[in-house]
Amino acid sequence: MTAIGALGAVTANVRPVKPRQRGKVVATLLVLAAITVWAGLGVQIDLPEIVANFSNAVGNVVQLTQPDYGFFPKTIPALVETVDMAVIATVIGSAISLPIAFFASRATNPNTWLLMGLRFVMNLIRSIPDILLAAILVAVVGVGALPGIMALVIFNIGIIVKLVSEALDGEDTGPHEAALAAGASWLKAGRSAMLPQILPAYASQVLYTFEINIRASTVIGLVGAGGLGILIDNVRSFFRYHELSLIILEILLLVVLLESFSAWLRKRLI
Repeated sequence: MTAIGALGAVTANVRPVKPRQRGKVVATLLVLAAITVWAGLGVQIDLPEIVANFSNAVGNVVQLTQPDYGFFPKTIPALVETVDMAVIATVIGSAISLPIAFFASRATNPNTWLLMGLRFVMNLIRSIPDILLAAILVAVVGVGALPGIMALVIFNIGIIVKLVSEALDGEDTGPHEAALAAGASWLKAGRSAMLPQILPAYASQVLYTFEINIRASTVIGLVGAGGLGILIDNVRSFFRYHELSLIILEILLLVVLLESFSAWLRKRLI
């Protein structure tokens, strides 16, 4: 073996020295700890009070582990209403969102002012929590499922338009440009060239939004917008944690079943 070959073999067997990161890790942990303490002081966390009330918390947790199955028949109407709200809101919201998404995409909308204005409105809609929308609509329309459905529809439009418009931006615009070159209008070119490309993504986003609606419809009911939320507020107000535990279990099972079905369906659509 030549000297160059021996030197190469020795160099290959020598591992590079790993740089020391201990100081950076310690500094990062200290900074995170300081931020956490600062945030805790800002929200006025009272650790002695938490310790003093720990026994009450344990008692409530114990009740939550013991669902009252005899309460199940009384939850069925609210459970059905929750699913109905999610279904109606998903259908209406997804139907309205699809044409709007084409106007919110650079690939299918040449009007810059309309594009920016529409995106601003969509950002504004997404910035408002669904429970706040429901509270406002309850004050306008009244207590019941209708304001809940309206809140979910508005919330769904903000989500689906963003996701579908981004899917349009990422698609191949070659067929769209070819349709425009052949004399088609922007609307016809988008419908014939871009719509078939994003239909699988659109269907997937609709299913995802339906899953969100099931969760959201249980929360917005806390402000009087129908569904299981009203029932949750009633049993919570009277500290009936055994009944609350059953409602939580029902929501969990419903969400798991719907997510499993959505995942199975998405695999066949995409």
